[in-house]
Amino acid sequence: MGLPFRLVLYTPDGATATNAAEAVWTRISDLNAILSDYEAESELSRLSRSAGTGQWIALSPDLAHVLTTAGEVSRRSTGAFDVTVGPEVQLWRRARRQRELPSPEVLARAREATGWTNLLLRHRASAWEAQLVRPGMRLDLGGIAKGYALDEAAKVLRGRNLPRFLISGSGDMVAGEPPPGESGWRIEVGVFDVTNAPPPRFVSLRNVGLATSGDTFQRAEIGGVRYSHIVNPHTGIGLTDHRLVTVIARNGMIADALSTASSVLEPKVALKLANEFQAELLILREPADSIEELASPGFRRWLNTP
Repeated sequence: MGLPFRLVLYTPDGATATNAAEAVWTRISDLNAILSDYEAESELSRLSRSAGTGQWIALSPDLAHVLTTAGEVSRRSTGAFDVTVGPEVQLWRRARRQRELPSPEVLARAREATGWTNLLLRHRASAWEAQLVRPGMRLDLGGIAKGYALDEAAKVLRGRNLPRFLISGSGDMVAGEPPPGESGWRIEVGVFDVTNAPPPRFVSLRNVGLATSGDTFQRAEIGGVRYSHIVNPHTGIGLTDHRLVTVIARNGMIADALSTASSVLEPKVALKLANEFQAELLILREPADSIEELASPGFRRWLNTP
């Protein structure tokens, strides 16, 4: 999926740890062959190649689960989260490399091939099928697949009766039971790279997913404007609102998707969305020269204070 995964776990002996880790990496590798848009022959890439043909394509249970969840988040976020954003993402990756904005004509063509309502899903004969309505559509699960992969890795470990673990991929993680003698996994959040930013805080995680989205590490400056790697599906351009979003949710997939959607939405709308999914949210942003902080009422209960 274009990113490294890291696993920490507690086991009774080294052999158990090695076997469990190998099972986790096997599961993640299998999901990569299904969900990655970097792999030309992944199930996702093959589905994208059917765009505009009018065909209904049968889905594996994994891809079906991710796409149906993505559709629910898209609907509730009014398209702020959109897995059909692939054409825009590809265009924006090129723009970041070349330090040049795409022309309005090229951008318009990419936007014509996006739109979450153009991804149709139906359930028939105990299986899910999908159809990509518009020619040139390309699915990009970068805002949800890694969270699902972490959930599935956690399922592997729990199935082996190994509940104490922390597995992460990029800015996402899923925490199981904490290390022996601890109340949770202590994770630093809120590291905002601006002058006079509030100090980082720590959360104590246990049996939840956490995702962080922002432009701290992935961004580009074009024409004196700072752009994020996160693309606004409504414009096809990287976000210019300097923002750091942290979401704590019941699982990694929901946390992953909500952190992406909350990077696009107005902060108060993002808080409402998080509440609909029983998730907690922290947003730091820098409009103009001031720093704003907005947190859901329940976020503080996860804070780890001395």
